[in-house]
Amino acid sequence: MIKIDAVQLRDILNYTPADQNIMLVGAHGIGKSQILKHYYEHEKKMPMIIFFLGQMSDPGDLIGLMRKNEQTGRSEFLPPYWWPDNKTPVVLFLDELNRARPEILQSVMDLTLNRTLAGKSLPKGSIIISAINYGDEYQITDLDPSLVSRFNIYEFAPTHEDWIVWADRENIDQRVIHFIQKFPHFLDGKNEFSQPDEISELEKTPDRRAWERVSDLIKDVKQIDDRYVTIISGIVGVAASVNFKKSIQEIGKLNPEKVLFHFSTKLFSGFKLQDYILLNENIFLFLNKETYEKKRKTLIKNLVKYIKHLKKSNFQEAVAHLASQLDNPNFEKVLTLFFVDSEELMLEVSDYIQSIDL
Repeated sequence: MIKIDAVQLRDILNYTPADQNIMLVGAHGIGKSQILKHYYEHEKKMPMIIFFLGQMSDPGDLIGLMRKNEQTGRSEFLPPYWWPDNKTPVVLFLDELNRARPEILQSVMDLTLNRTLAGKSLPKGSIIISAINYGDEYQITDLDPSLVSRFNIYEFAPTHEDWIVWADRENIDQRVIHFIQKFPHFLDGKNEFSQPDEISELEKTPDRRAWERVSDLIKDVKQIDDRYVTIISGIVGVAASVNFKKSIQEIGKLNPEKVLFHFSTKLFSGFKLQDYILLNENIFLFLNKETYEKKRKTLIKNLVKYIKHLKKSNFQEAVAHLASQLDNPNFEKVLTLFFVDSEELMLEVSDYIQSIDL
């Protein structure tokens, strides 16, 4: 099975014909439904209906209920609540496919092959995507090979960089984003501080949904004291919570706005290579968020100053890292709107971008 990240998933969604079904295999809480929802509803303007098949106890939840047609005297299925009442194509996201009851899977078979449910056809151009959450914590149903064969199958494993770009776009609290930038191993699942004899079914470990809840919890909180550390421990686990508190004090010096709008070499007092690496990432996230049409000249001028400072301070690795961000598809807008538009900027990083296709 081929493994893909968030950028490759977008390519697959872009180029796969609507009549071909897609299956995503991956751990829970890694953002499958969020990415799909943003892509189809916000970018493609297609309604997306999500079904948690593992929670369905009756096929009627998917295909609708049966009734007697008084005119014909025959039984027929009422359209389910989600059925499109016009000819607009829809996206059906069948989550937890491998947790569905056999009778529900039987309905999915017809849906994936003929785009029909109980004799009713989906609007032309409708898309079907399923997801399987792997892991020992799930009670799973063996899938019929003939059903599996109807899907193009990909293991979805988004990188922490994918999540950071998404989180910045969705206004996740910057303290959370900074923490994951510095400690990416705390984004998903068990962490390096967990001991085998400590791991149980009820041990709380981090995942991407949990960090969203942390963001919601602290978005209006300026000071994270021990009371909040206790609450956060119940969301992402003790190790992540304690380390999160320690990291917060460093976020002020990694503010890209100060660098890009009020550049001064005094901002970098005591900076080490890792600080510059994190600042580079924050700068690209900041520039990626908006076009800054009226302020672009100021941003470019200070970005040039920043790169010259890195060179003068002999942080060539930081310059190389900054240039490498231009090869990240997530930051294509930054490349186009700032670097390609500025001869001076391109000159400053030209020695580091020979492999980048401009």
